Amino acid sequence: MANPVVYVLNGPNLNLLGTREPEIYGSDTLDDIAGMLEDRARDLELEVEVRQSNHEGHLIDWMHEAQAEEAKAILLNAGAYTHTSIALYDAIKAIRTPVIEVHLSDPLQREAFRHVSYVGMAAVDCVAGHGAKSYLIALEKAANL
Repeated sequence: MANPVVYVLNGPNLNLLGTREPEIYGSDTLDDIAGMLEDRARDLELEVEVRQSNHEGHLIDWMHEAQAEEAKAILLNAGAYTHTSIALYDAIKAIRTPVIEVHLSDPLQREAFRHVSYVGMAAVDCVAGHGAKSYLIALEKAANL
């Protein structure tokens, strides 16, 4: 029997991790984070499906896919869409697959517009402010769902 799958979905500009404002987001690339997640997933007897898109509709389609594929959970770092996308909120509410919101930085310690999270209003949990380790913490939480 195959291990349960956790989708790890990343939104706009996260393809630039490692070079984009490293003082805020750290020096790990998205590939580095994917490698860390794959290693930890093996220990947890999970599989991870790591994806990134700068397009909101792709994130929504992938959430629908995760449900259709009976994924265990979705880790979602929606980037700036976190604070603007009612469409992502609606997509999370429309599926049964639990979504855990993930942030490298702590949005509550940043600009005021980042304090509102439409993703967080629908997600089952949130991990923020631990850099790349936020993803690993969220994966642990997903394993326990």
